[in-house]
Amino acid sequence: MAYFSVIVPVYNRPKEVKDLLESLAQQTDKDFEVLIVEDGSTERCYDIVMDYKDKVDVSYFHKANEGRSIARNFGIERANGAYFIFFDSDCVIPPDYFATLKKALKKKYVDCFGGPDAAADDFTLTQKAINYAMTSFLTTGGIRGGKVQLEKFTPRSFNMGYSRDVWHKVGGFREMFSEDIDMSTRIRQAGFSISLIREAFVYHKRRVNFLKFARQTYVFGMSRITLKLLYPKSLKLVHCLPAVFLVGTVTLILLSIFWHWWAILPLVVYFAAIFIDALCRTRNLVVALMAVPASLVMLCSYGLGFLKAFVWKIVLRHGRDEQQEIAMRKGK
Repeated sequence: MAYFSVIVPVYNRPKEVKDLLESLAQQTDKDFEVLIVEDGSTERCYDIVMDYKDKVDVSYFHKANEGRSIARNFGIERANGAYFIFFDSDCVIPPDYFATLKKALKKKYVDCFGGPDAAADDFTLTQKAINYAMTSFLTTGGIRGGKVQLEKFTPRSFNMGYSRDVWHKVGGFREMFSEDIDMSTRIRQAGFSISLIREAFVYHKRRVNFLKFARQTYVFGMSRITLKLLYPKSLKLVHCLPAVFLVGTVTLILLSIFWHWWAILPLVVYFAAIFIDALCRTRNLVVALMAVPASLVMLCSYGLGFLKAFVWKIVLRHGRDEQQEIAMRKGK
């Protein structure tokens, strides 16, 4: 019986599933099973999964569309492993991932872990620019798991795992936005250990264009307020920075138009710093140039979602019903 059970919710992404399974077939440590849970997809990946039956210990399930959290829990209930691993379908896994993870857990076992993400060499320029925006300290992306010294590391569902003991005591994911942060918070509150395993990284494709990226980060901003309602002490200053950036950007632009053009200089300096940092990190001029609008999109869309939810749910107090509804979900 495999020690790790890999659970992947899928919705209309057969090409991504093929890339994911191909990377899993190349693993140097084969001590894992894979459960692909198709959540009501109209573009099914069944044939692709069957093509990998001889290369990977993989099982395929198709269920009605209920959301990715319920799909993950569906997979957990059918998994045989002692430790559950969660990937998004748009991830590609380095060949030494499970060997690295097993070594880290043997050296220092933790009940729940998370790993970082990166951009592979064959990703598109847009994907690389978006990856920079989501992982750079200059864009607050560094709070996603790149720093070991963060006081409370929060695993994310594109690359995280927890033990069967956690499942029995805490349950699974609740169907909501930022369900991985909610899950990590409940695991910590139950007294389980959580850690970043930096070496266990994945390649994460993320969104393929800026419009989809903007929609995604807008939802991230809104969900941060939902998390604040569930866990009042969870909201930190760093979570507010994109909203501060958005207000500050609009203010500086207006000042440059109606007062003096010098007012725009702080923005010029900031985005110059992003360009230089992206160039040093990626060593690609085009990616560095695209990292500037990618960072702008991320900060402004997240900030807009954050401000809208803050006004609606906290100032106008329309978030109480949502809070009670989510709190009733057990994650089973």
